[in-house]
Amino acid sequence: MFLIVGLGNPENEYANTRHNMGFDAINQLAEEYKIEVNKNKFKAIYGTGMIENEKVILLKPQTYMNLSGESIIEAIQFYKIGLENIVIIYDDMDVEPGKIKIRKKGGPGAHNGMKSVIENLKSEEFARIRIGIGTPEYKNDKINYVIGTISSEEDREKLNQGIKKAVEAIIEMMKNGIDSAMNKFN
Repeated sequence: MFLIVGLGNPENEYANTRHNMGFDAINQLAEEYKIEVNKNKFKAIYGTGMIENEKVILLKPQTYMNLSGESIIEAIQFYKIGLENIVIIYDDMDVEPGKIKIRKKGGPGAHNGMKSVIENLKSEEFARIRIGIGTPEYKNDKINYVIGTISSEEDREKLNQGIKKAVEAIIEMMKNGIDSAMNKFN
């Protein structure tokens, strides 16, 4: 069983923002594999189903980004999932829009959601897919950039390419493992 987590902020307030790339990827996976993500537990909205013959839990923490780890650790403990079967999907300013980066482990960088995940899991030994969102024009505008509404159709299209690649990477992981996904998408 795999736990696939998209990081984001509650969609009623933060849909169509760069910080919700993880949620957007989960939504697309759920739609493609007909998995209903509508159960409420673990301080999250989640659903269970199958992706490429692997049982999965798709999880969207509702704790707001900076406390995401609190939700994830509850799901891990409940389902007794090993770190090797966890994939976290999130936005990253250090990756170009439309691109993704897959890693087996690593630090949080400047991402507060990932800081919370690592702090709660007490480990950096889990897979992650970073969806590129690029950087704001003005360095001191980072907060507005990540949680502000995406207004440009061109920006949205590039971000959607990254989301699509993240979904394809998850499918590749379920079929052939993380090394294959890394070779194909990095």
